[in-house]
Amino acid sequence: MDRETKRRQTRLALITAALRLADGRGADRVTVDEISAAAEVSPRTFFNYFATKEHALIGDPLEGCAESLVLGPGPLLDALAEALAPAFEQIQRDRDLWLLRTRVISANPQLLPLLIAAAATNEERLGRAVAQRTGLSPGDLFPQVVASVANAVVRVAVIRWAGDGGSRPLIEHVRAAFAITSKI
Repeated sequence: MDRETKRRQTRLALITAALRLADGRGADRVTVDEISAAAEVSPRTFFNYFATKEHALIGDPLEGCAESLVLGPGPLLDALAEALAPAFEQIQRDRDLWLLRTRVISANPQLLPLLIAAAATNEERLGRAVAQRTGLSPGDLFPQVVASVANAVVRVAVIRWAGDGGSRPLIEHVRAAFAITSKI
């Protein structure tokens, strides 16, 4: 097993342990030591992956996606959907974990500010990637609006996917939502 695969497995084990424990007892009643023990790693290893237990509960599925947008071919929205596709495929594979995450966040509203902050960080990253791809300044209105719209598209698509009982793959929800943006 290569190093990157091991890192992904450890990260997933920590996220899974954190979510299961928080689902059973509430986010406030779970410690990093308990999460680490459930994932069979040390607390020091936990902190190599996450700053806090709340960060493990929220996760960052779109990490690294913005960078591939810069290099993607084709029209901007198509390139954006393709850049995000690997994250959506991973979310689809981890559907039960994502439904668990949704349940934990719903039951622990104190996590919402961190979730909003993570979305804002992803939106900012995406805006910089759009700016780089289009040759505009990150401070220009266009990259910021595109990133905000993409963030809304992803949020709506994930909510619909989580609520549809698995009848359609997430990527279909995402593509349908992006298609609507071309009509605006």
